[in-house]
Amino acid sequence: MSTAVSKRIDGKGTAVAVRADVAVRVERLVAQGVTPGLAVVLVGEDPASQVYVRNKDRAATGAGIAVQTRKLSSETTQAELLAVVDELNADSSVHGILVQLPLPKGLDEGEVVRRIDP
Repeated sequence: MSTAVSKRIDGKGTAVAVRADVAVRVERLVAQGVTPGLAVVLVGEDPASQVYVRNKDRAATGAGIAVQTRKLSSETTQAELLAVVDELNADSSVHGILVQLPLPKGLDEGEVVRRIDP
């Protein structure tokens, strides 16, 4: 016989706490002369992806992170997308890269994700 216990989780409260913690950590980095930078790559016009990217931009900016968003056409080729990732990898102001998935048909998500330099 199982005696499972349920626990109510306050998702909004947890999100507020996490964002506050991130903002404090960003402030510490900025005080050391480093402004964290996030690059977001959005390929195509998927409405859900656009909302997701806009929300991530808002949250990161609110925490003091410098955000640059690259919006690329759904006609972007694999080579063009990889060139953008390479450019962002080489940019010392970028500390994280988010490539919004799914990518349009014909683009290899796995190859793009593997191209991001951790």
